[in-house]
Amino acid sequence: MRYRVRLVHTEEGVSVSCPGLLGCWSQGKTEEEALENIQDAIHEYLSTAECLVREEEARYVDVG
Repeated sequence: MRYRVRLVHTEEGVSVSCPGLLGCWSQGKTEEEALENIQDAIHEYLSTAECLVREEEARYVDVG
């Protein structure tokens, strides 16, 4: 799955967020590092979200 991310270049490096996943952000000294870090952040975000609904009645829906 692909996610659109937003990059902000600062004096400290690059901040990156995923607008589609509220609160999911990361950073890095370079754009490449920031993009690698946001991949990890997105993975952890989705993993946590999955854990939160394991005990609940839940369904999947397809969004095209």
